[in-house]
Amino acid sequence: MTHLAIREAVESDLEDVLALYEGIEDSPQDVLSLPEAHALWAHFARYPSYRLWVACEPAPNGAVVGSYALLVMHNLAHRGAPSAIVEDVVVAAHRQGQGIGRQMMAHAMERAREAGCYKLALSSNARRAGAHAFYESLGFAQHGLSFVIESLT
Repeated sequence: MTHLAIREAVESDLEDVLALYEGIEDSPQDVLSLPEAHALWAHFARYPSYRLWVACEPAPNGAVVGSYALLVMHNLAHRGAPSAIVEDVVVAAHRQGQGIGRQMMAHAMERAREAGCYKLALSSNARRAGAHAFYESLGFAQHGLSFVIESLT
């Protein structure tokens, strides 16, 4: 397993992160253009507990090979304990199966623990059986049902 640096993304990482999204074969993404992503970046700062993280190869290369987003939400229920949601998990196609996703999810779990979260949740496209097996291998369990309305425009 390659040891990676996992750090909070900076705006200059956007091009690399968008390229990762474009490389998803089993669940193609409708990826923003780079100018659109830069415009959206400013909104991220308004979310007090939303972070985009990148996994990078060791120096001197330092290439971004994975990414995920983590949102910590504060709750009135659960005695005020926050919960966390992982979104947009992606590993470069040529680096899958090398432990990068495992390291990123361990990183996400630690951030959620540090924030005092009572749970860490994620959703995955129903067609992504390999991703489901991966998440289950990390201790995630299917919980409840997920409902979505995708066309609110």
